[in-house]
Amino acid sequence: MRPYEIMIILDPEVEETAKPVLDKFLTVVTKDKGTIDNFDLWGKRKMAYRINKKEEGVYAVVNFTATSPTAKELDRQLNLSESVLRTKLLRADAK
Repeated sequence: MRPYEIMIILDPEVEETAKPVLDKFLTVVTKDKGTIDNFDLWGKRKMAYRINKKEEGVYAVVNFTATSPTAKELDRQLNLSESVLRTKLLRADAK
């Protein structure tokens, strides 16, 4: 098990339902005996450049502990969703 951090940018049209949408995806981590350490929903923000003709996005940062295949599966499922504009998965090395 390793610590990971993922930043997710969602379509601004799902701002009201962002937390339930992300909770559905995060069950991938908890099903494989991982833990969600921190869930930080930043809300709607203006992006530096347009993505899919949208100027704003709903930002969320999640810190979790999981195995490498579980983290990759979470990223894969997020990228398949139409409501997710971008993701960035990083391994958070212990300091």
